[in-house]
Amino acid sequence: MTSAADPAGFRHRRRTGGDVEVLHHGRVAATLRGDAAARFLAEVESCDGHQAQQLMARLTGNYKRGNERLAGQHPRNRR
Repeated sequence: MTSAADPAGFRHRRRTGGDVEVLHHGRVAATLRGDAAARFLAEVESCDGHQAQQLMARLTGNYKRGNERLAGQHPRNRR
């Protein structure tokens, strides 16, 4: 279960050499290097907590795609 302060379970940490690791529930989900890392850090510093979570979710590909409601109606997912 996630806390209110960490709604989606994402964190980021700076590594030596300028790399940035994006972690999801403590596991590395993405590693950014060079210009991508610098752009990410500049953008995440201007975000609030929720926006930063959304940014990291989009970056890692771990975000809702809009088809969850339809998938629940599929015969194989009905219970």
